Amino acid sequence: MESRQRSLVKALIWNLIGLVTMAVVGLVATGSAAVGGTLAVANTALGLVMYVIYERIWARIRWGRHV
Repeated sequence: MESRQRSLVKALIWNLIGLVTMAVVGLVATGSAAVGGTLAVANTALGLVMYVIYERIWARIRWGRHV
C-alpha cells in the first residue's frame, strides 16, 4: 500500500498535466482563454478529487498484488 502523501503527489502532478491540456483544448474549442481556463480549472478540481478517491479505493483492494 502506498502512503496518502504519495497518492496526493501523483494526483497533483497528473492533474497539472491535465490542467494544461484542458486549457489548450478549451482555448482551441472556444477561442476564449477565459472560458477555456475556467473549463480547465473546473475539470482539474473535479478530476483531482475523483483520482484521489479512486487511488485510495484501489490501494485497499488486494486482487492482483504479489506480496
